[in-house]
Amino acid sequence: MKLILYLSDYIIPLTMFYIVGFGLLMKRPVYDDFVKGAKEGAKTVAGIMPTLVGLMVGVGVLRSSGLLDEAAVFLGQWSEKIGFPSQLFPTALVKLFSSSAATGLALDIFKGYGPDSELGLITSLMLSCTETVFYTMSIYYVSVGVKKTRYTLAGALLATVAGIVMSVVLGRGMVLV
Repeated sequence: MKLILYLSDYIIPLTMFYIVGFGLLMKRPVYDDFVKGAKEGAKTVAGIMPTLVGLMVGVGVLRSSGLLDEAAVFLGQWSEKIGFPSQLFPTALVKLFSSSAATGLALDIFKGYGPDSELGLITSLMLSCTETVFYTMSIYYVSVGVKKTRYTLAGALLATVAGIVMSVVLGRGMVLV
């Protein structure tokens, strides 16, 4: 166990030395390559910034308007019958767009019901086995310039639904003591 802790302290510096050493061994201009990569990265960030700002503003508006809470109450009439807690709807919907906003909603669930409660456990499982579908698609496709997404959205939403269902299945009755 001590070996793993020791390695975890030094893995990043060792990786950096390995990359620089390999670059020098291959007779590459390491610093010039680094600067070129940093410039390309800055251009990518500048290109996706409007998408990021739009997503964050949209999530903020949804969250502060109370629309998510109203949707949870409305959809909760049917979701409780199939075993999905209505309190998790806002978190599940926001997770499609923003992981940090979903984490904020998860913290609200933890405050209200406790992290060791059934809802807390299901929330934790749900956040760890779902993806920020629209955020990820917009960032990757905008930065690469993909116009036709084909079946990406359908597949990602299907995987998210499967993750949510399994979170509920695994979280039911497994309350931590």
